[in-house]
Amino acid sequence: MRQGVEKTKKYVLKYILLIGCAAVYAAGISLFLDPLGIAPGGVTGIAILLNRYVPIPTGTLIFALNVPILLIGGWKLGRNLLLSTVWTILWISFFADVFSLSLVPASGDPLVAALLGGILLALGVGTAFQVGATTGGIDILVRLLRLKYRHLRTGTCFLLLDLTIVFISGVVLRSVETAAYAFLAVMTSSFLVDRILYGRDEERLLYVISGVPEQIAERFLLELHTGATLLAGRGAYSGRERPVIMCVVRKSLAPRAMAIVRETDENAFLIVTDAREIYGEGHKSYTHVV
Repeated sequence: MRQGVEKTKKYVLKYILLIGCAAVYAAGISLFLDPLGIAPGGVTGIAILLNRYVPIPTGTLIFALNVPILLIGGWKLGRNLLLSTVWTILWISFFADVFSLSLVPASGDPLVAALLGGILLALGVGTAFQVGATTGGIDILVRLLRLKYRHLRTGTCFLLLDLTIVFISGVVLRSVETAAYAFLAVMTSSFLVDRILYGRDEERLLYVISGVPEQIAERFLLELHTGATLLAGRGAYSGRERPVIMCVVRKSLAPRAMAIVRETDENAFLIVTDAREIYGEGHKSYTHVV
């Protein structure tokens, strides 16, 4: 019984949070980008461009453009994701139209509008992705791409698809300047989406081959308060079995980890590389893969 209540509470909170995501996303459109004709890629950018030629509010156009995309790709994303996405799109369309009718543009400076608009779009998209939803449109296409190509980063996918719309906006509006500001909004949004989704995973992965692996692993555990794994390794030339320490640490702890290796065994072989997506205990949950 209690588990059912907690599950319902979590479900309700998710949908309330998605309303907030929609409001933030819509504010980026109506208060900054749409008034200056800055088309930040995706369905939003297409809707802003169409609004210049048809007497239909941008928010309504966003909803109309999302319908065929949902029909094409929504069924592959599962019932829960489809429902949360439709919910988010409806609120984005509602807020975008309400904000454009009731509020004045927040800035007439296209540079400021591009930056702040891109930031608000990223906050809306990134937060929606984190709670297992999307803001529709290109988000669904990105989801479908990542279902097949897991190595692709979400922000990079958005960037490639959005740049196409940016180029089209420059041609349609016949304005290099407007396209340049749209490009800035896209770059800002793409960068921040990756920071929101992957920022906590940008850690360091260490591989250590040493004659005293247990001592180094113990110091990692005691001084860095992080786990370590001993992998079975064998020298290709010598044929001798040699344990390999594998350890993931926060970027701020990487210098100390390297110092521990150096202090314990100055002849140790050490490899340090980026670890951007980490799943499991203490890191990202598999149930929130985006």
